[in-house]
Amino acid sequence: PVESEAVVDRLGRYAESAVTWGGVRLDEIALAQVRERILVADNEADLFAGTLRELISGRREHDEEAVARAVRAAAADDIVLGLPDGLDSDVAAQGRSLSGGQRQRVRLARALLADPEVLLAVEPTSALDAHTEAAVAARLRAARSGRTTVVTSTSPLMLDQVDTVHFLVDGKVAASGSHHELLDGEPAYRALVARDTEEVLR
Repeated sequence: PVESEAVVDRLGRYAESAVTWGGVRLDEIALAQVRERILVADNEADLFAGTLRELISGRREHDEEAVARAVRAAAADDIVLGLPDGLDSDVAAQGRSLSGGQRQRVRLARALLADPEVLLAVEPTSALDAHTEAAVAARLRAARSGRTTVVTSTSPLMLDQVDTVHFLVDGKVAASGSHHELLDGEPAYRALVARDTEEVLR
């Protein structure tokens, strides 16, 4: 997770480069405008006391359909159904009345509802069981239309759902391809993913 946060932090920051956005060089676009379009979703983002709806919606008003889509995309339906008043149930500050996995999905739902042009998700399924993780991975893929989504993860369930995997070694891209291509051709990648699988099975 620490390495993942470092990678995403660098991706989310402005840096001089030849990278363009809509045909315009990044160094010609105001930093504030760049950051308005990029959202970093991490597992330490604050959750203030309030209703579940307020935690997910933040300071903006959203219609019921948009909130429901975000909740479903984050596989958080069961959280809503399990609370006495659903989305209008009170949640303690920092989500202390929720489990770690529930807090993770609430944060993901909030990020998805914000609908950024670029979503950078740091280990979005690290606190989830395999069944829930598989649901999040599949739904996150289905909800990616119209948005660039960058996910840092070593989970095979997540990696199997992405379009392209970039395997980083010492902060540099060592190989790129599909999950299965890298499993077949990169022993170091295969070992990393296998270790993650073993930890899930323990």
